[in-house]
Amino acid sequence: MAQLTIRLLDGADRGRIYEELETPITIGREEGNSIQLNDERVSRFHLKIQEDHDKLVLTDLASTNGTRVNGEDIQLRIVRYGDIVAVGRSILLMGSRENIAARLAELRKNGVQPKSDEKGEKQILADEAEIDPLDFELNWQEFQNLQATLFSLQPPEIPEGLSPGQAAQLSELLEYMHIRMRHLLLSVEEEDPPSGHVQLDLRRWQEAVDLQANLALYLRTIGDPNTH
Repeated sequence: MAQLTIRLLDGADRGRIYEELETPITIGREEGNSIQLNDERVSRFHLKIQEDHDKLVLTDLASTNGTRVNGEDIQLRIVRYGDIVAVGRSILLMGSRENIAARLAELRKNGVQPKSDEKGEKQILADEAEIDPLDFELNWQEFQNLQATLFSLQPPEIPEGLSPGQAAQLSELLEYMHIRMRHLLLSVEEEDPPSGHVQLDLRRWQEAVDLQANLALYLRTIGDPNTH
């Protein structure tokens, strides 16, 4: 049986991580599902993921509001690590960080690669810095810029009365998000000829998804004292 890690990016259950679930996996609102979602727009038994010939096959179980994979309405679909599945108000990310890193590494090897000496230098830097495999894969082209910074949404006020240590932790968290978002914005390209649309390559799209997953986890951790 195949195993699959699923992370909740958005919805009432955002930030939850279901690690190495054995297939078949069912997702729905009812008890008895592998993943039970607190989402009234999700059907009692909404979808099923099963293994077939080393592929992960997602089937919509005639749900009321349907299932979308990477923005497309589907009834039957092979899912891969890094795919985003939307059900009701809930957004799910398929695969662990390690799974997604491995897929990106495979795509890199089959596509455009850095020169062998450049790749070796970057890998040495990653090993010395003990960089997470997904962080390395997402940033291998600009590894020298892999510091971290963050930016917030609608500007909330900075909490008052922070100790120096708390202020430093908050600053580090904000810096992490800020640098990752900067990389994403600088990588966007306008279509040629101009069509009013911009393009984002798969690696950068995956970086945006990973950033949202981290934010969901931070929000859940902050809101649930039992996770500290």
